[in-house]
Amino acid sequence: MDAKQMRKIWIASLVGSSIEWFDYFLYGTVAALVFNQVFFVNEDPTIGLLLSYASFALAFFIRPFGGVIFSHIGDRIGRKKTLVITLSLMGAATFGMGLLPTYQAIGIWAPILLITLRLVQGLGIGGEWGGALLLAVEYAPKEKRGLYGAIPQMGVTIGMVLGTIALSLMSLLPEGSFMTWGWRVPFLISAVLVLFGLWVRKGIDETPSFKKVKESGDIPKLPIVETLKNYWREVLIAIGAKVVETAPFYIFGTFVVSYATSNLGFSRTAVLNSVMVATVITTILIPIMGSLSDKYGRKKLYIAGTVGMMLYAFPYFWMLQQQSVALLVIATIVGLGVIWAPITAVLGTMFSEIFDAKVRYTGITLGYQIGAAVAGGTAPLVATALLVNFNNSYVPVALYIIITAIISLLAIWAVKDRSRENLDDEIQRGLQEDSKKIPLGTIEP
Repeated sequence: MDAKQMRKIWIASLVGSSIEWFDYFLYGTVAALVFNQVFFVNEDPTIGLLLSYASFALAFFIRPFGGVIFSHIGDRIGRKKTLVITLSLMGAATFGMGLLPTYQAIGIWAPILLITLRLVQGLGIGGEWGGALLLAVEYAPKEKRGLYGAIPQMGVTIGMVLGTIALSLMSLLPEGSFMTWGWRVPFLISAVLVLFGLWVRKGIDETPSFKKVKESGDIPKLPIVETLKNYWREVLIAIGAKVVETAPFYIFGTFVVSYATSNLGFSRTAVLNSVMVATVITTILIPIMGSLSDKYGRKKLYIAGTVGMMLYAFPYFWMLQQQSVALLVIATIVGLGVIWAPITAVLGTMFSEIFDAKVRYTGITLGYQIGAAVAGGTAPLVATALLVNFNNSYVPVALYIIITAIISLLAIWAVKDRSRENLDDEIQRGLQEDSKKIPLGTIEP
């Protein structure tokens, strides 16, 4: 494959992931700043915030269902077709959120419609990540698989940067204008990104791995049944490994917005800017970490990041408590960049390497989305509830981060590092064996 085509593959895998996380960061941040006042209206502001975060968490529980639906299509029909459907769903739901009337305008129907669109968004994202990742990994040469697999992971931070820039610009508006219409603008402009993503994906072909599976004739009728029957251990490993990648991410990138503004007196702009600076640095570090995993192995980098997360939980909150903008920026950079980057950079590639190609889409999607549902969407909700129940002490939240790291370390303890092996050896062996078989009716000379 020439360099031009490979760049197109990178962009196709990256753009969907970027849009996915642009949408999700928007919702998570606006849930903290706006939705408790215009959709989830309550006399107690804390209850309104908890309801907003609950709506944020809700989509994470629908994501595994979207994952099952779209990974079935991805393993049966192909990665490309699936990615077009998931991107269209995500884009339509996000655009629709920007048009919704508020609680003050239509009452209870406002949060009902918002939650409905949130669920549609969750279904789309449930199948998007797996396809975007496999687009990169299954095209990658063996010696660069870690680098290629890190490319779609950059979409997480690129989406956050785009979302942060959009909200920061809107935050310059007077408070009344921001609460009335300013927050809607980033949701509406997401349509431009979606159209670009669909245009790029139109020109790509199916992945080499999926073509090999089709050639072997070993496409399962029900990939979910095959996965749960023969690869349930790998699914459990992926769920556990996802926990430390997702919960701290939402603590550092979403929960901190409400915590730092409401509890510590930081301005909204200062917090959003600190997240933006950190995510720019993280975006640069992710491909570097992916490339290092090609040299040193996925598991070593993952363990280093996870242990770092355990050690950093308390220092992170201590720095925030100093109420210094400079320390806020440093704390966020260290958390999202230096420590979180190696975990997220290798996670997708490591997942891909433990599943057979015929159920790879289903396997990685189940592990990723169930892990995200268990620890990701609930993280801001859990952290907020811990603050409420422990008199605004950050200690339980720091312990929560440490527990996620311990769970993930236990999950990947027995994982074999396949960074130096071919991705689809099992398919190649099957094709070679089939080629040696004598067709029916053939007489040996």
